Amino acid sequence: MLQHPQIDPVAIAIGPLKIYWYGLTYLVGFVAGWWLGRLRSRKPGSPITEEQMGDLLFYLALGVILGGRFGYVIFYNFDAFLADPLWLLRVWEGGMSFHGGLLGVMFAMWWYGRKIGTGFWRLADFVAPLVPVGLGAGRIGNFINGELWGKPTDVPWGMVFRQAPDALARHPSQLYQFALEGVLFFIILWWFSAKPRPRMAVSGLFLICYGIFRFLVEFVRQPDAQLGYLAFDWLTMGQVLSLPMLVAGLALMFIAYRRNAE
Repeated sequence: MLQHPQIDPVAIAIGPLKIYWYGLTYLVGFVAGWWLGRLRSRKPGSPITEEQMGDLLFYLALGVILGGRFGYVIFYNFDAFLADPLWLLRVWEGGMSFHGGLLGVMFAMWWYGRKIGTGFWRLADFVAPLVPVGLGAGRIGNFINGELWGKPTDVPWGMVFRQAPDALARHPSQLYQFALEGVLFFIILWWFSAKPRPRMAVSGLFLICYGIFRFLVEFVRQPDAQLGYLAFDWLTMGQVLSLPMLVAGLALMFIAYRRNAE
């Protein structure tokens, strides 16, 4: 049985100024995405120039933060928002939804693509391989905060989280998601996008992989206390929101390769 390391959520404190680890993990994700995006923008056929990557990152960051926070409120914890509306602004306390962030990023790509005259799907295929780095960094932030832990388990790497309501060893599901949604996801998408693919294919693979990874991890992740299981004593909100992604991803892949064959 392992103990979750007691890590102060505040990384740096200078007087009243506090910088949280959770915020720093997002910063790492954005900076890494910017750097990788500049590398991708140098390739022939890139939908944006190297100089435009900074502007694109700004729009994507807004999409992630606003979409992720509003998505969490709508999908997972609307009652908490009604009880304390200012909680919406305390992003450093955690509480971000990937699915909400995805919708925010999609809107940001549409907006920026329209601004520079680049098609949505060209931009989406460009951005997709950059996302797993940010996802992985965010899961490390979840682990540092000791939130989103897994179900009780007797596996040797089971971990006791002090923030949990009991002293049971649990799956460190944040680390599972880091490995799947961060490391493996990045390897798959970076490899797949290294060669020319039909338009929408990279985006389709992104939706398929995330939908599968998230659906599987939800079996060992503790459901949100305010929601619990939605059906069958195992179906979670994360799985409900991931299924449409999987279906949409398969549809995009089918359309992309059917068009390419014509």
